[in-house]
Amino acid sequence: MQANTFDVVERRVRITIFKLGKLWVFKQFFDKREVFDALLDYYNKDQYRFEFKSIGARDNALKILERNGFDYDLVESLLGYVVQLPKSAKYAQILKNSVAFKETTNERIFLMKDLAAVEEAVGLGARMREEETIF
Repeated sequence: MQANTFDVVERRVRITIFKLGKLWVFKQFFDKREVFDALLDYYNKDQYRFEFKSIGARDNALKILERNGFDYDLVESLLGYVVQLPKSAKYAQILKNSVAFKETTNERIFLMKDLAAVEEAVGLGARMREEETIF
């Protein structure tokens, strides 16, 4: 008698890609060097993120991600992904998981790389930003 078996579907990593003005951006660490190398032309080493200046470049990157087992979400409204901290608060861990960052007179504002990073930031004392933010 054969034991019951079932197919285990491998969980795919989901990447959130944000529209920031004319750019599409995301932050992701890739375990496979080949994936990073395939996207290297789009990597901004100063911002630690991937940036796409055209829809064609973005779509090319999406195909690379799909072929390598990644899913993605395209996000145009940043609401729900932006958190803020007072300037006096420690922020290194939050900055590490952010795609974009800016400062005002009293606050540091972060666009987090995904909803899990938002939850973590809130757990570290950040507050959700309710109004639309431009980076």
